[in-house]
Amino acid sequence: MKYKSDKNYSHGDERKIGVLFVNLGTPDEPTTSAVRRYLAEFLSDPRIVEIPRVIWWVILNLIILNLRPKKSRNLYKKIWLENGSPLLVISNKIIDKIKKSKNIAQKKYLNIDLAMRYGNPSIIRALDHFKKQNINRLAIIPMFPQYSAATTASIFDEVTKEIKKWRNIPDIRFLSTYHDNSYYISACVNRIKTSWENKKKSKKLVFSFHGLPQVNLHKGDPYHCYCQKTARMIAIELGLKEEEYVVTFQSRFGKQVWLKPYTDEVLKKLAEDGIDSVDVFCPGFLCDCLETLEEINMQSRENYISCGGKSFTYIPALNDYDKNIEAMEQIILGEIGNWDNDNMNSKENLETTKKLFDKQIHNKKI
Repeated sequence: MKYKSDKNYSHGDERKIGVLFVNLGTPDEPTTSAVRRYLAEFLSDPRIVEIPRVIWWVILNLIILNLRPKKSRNLYKKIWLENGSPLLVISNKIIDKIKKSKNIAQKKYLNIDLAMRYGNPSIIRALDHFKKQNINRLAIIPMFPQYSAATTASIFDEVTKEIKKWRNIPDIRFLSTYHDNSYYISACVNRIKTSWENKKKSKKLVFSFHGLPQVNLHKGDPYHCYCQKTARMIAIELGLKEEEYVVTFQSRFGKQVWLKPYTDEVLKKLAEDGIDSVDVFCPGFLCDCLETLEEINMQSRENYISCGGKSFTYIPALNDYDKNIEAMEQIILGEIGNWDNDNMNSKENLETTKKLFDKQIHNKKI
């Protein structure tokens, strides 16, 4: 293997810190071909579909990629913004606001970037950008508060797959979960309270998380437990009784059993039982995307009303909401920890260090 060298590296350089936020991904445009490319990359990941590769290759390439792209294209068209995919547009807004936040902007040695696990901007592009900037301390923060092998672990796979090709390996910190982080929980609580201030609180609060095949739970994936804890912590801060909220799971795919209860079935039952007003919040989605804007705010709304419900309020994801930016800011500071202190102290000694290296090189001692 030919290792990637650091052409810009200079002995005695200040140690720079890179923070990479990674979201799931999105097609480049709402077209059949773009959606097919995206789905091909996404569904080819063994972390996503854990069945024998040969069998899955046949199913994926002969059936799914021939049928699903057109259907998904139509769904994306319903939520597509003038300047692109909502997930990418909102993710960029979050990063831009974090960079300008008071505790981050002053750290000139701190570089923050965004990548998508699937599609663009790619993880490889972001890491290469960091390498060219002589980043030698790297923190990876997935934009999934609740860890799952199908999401967070897949980011770890891709990051390490690229970095193992580098000649100069940076210090690395990888945040696997922040489902119970107090700043994140507080941001969720404030998001819900803001909705209730603007519109009357409904009879039931539905926490809808993205689903996973139930077998993943039995294999040891902690995602289900993390979702339950997130919802419980939010509910406690809101002062809710157990009967005032419910945890559900959405976006199931295929015929196998997924984590229950299913969001669509719960909403139908609530409407049929006379619970005629619901608030729906999706804590697992840091940014609004296809699954929240179309599946929840369009499909679920329509189904709930058609079953007898009267008032359906979708509470937006945290997005670039100020409280979320504050939460992300604190999460960054927590991750870089003593790295930050080292950088502050190193400024005083940087010039001395450079002079020492220059002298040693001049005397041919190194």
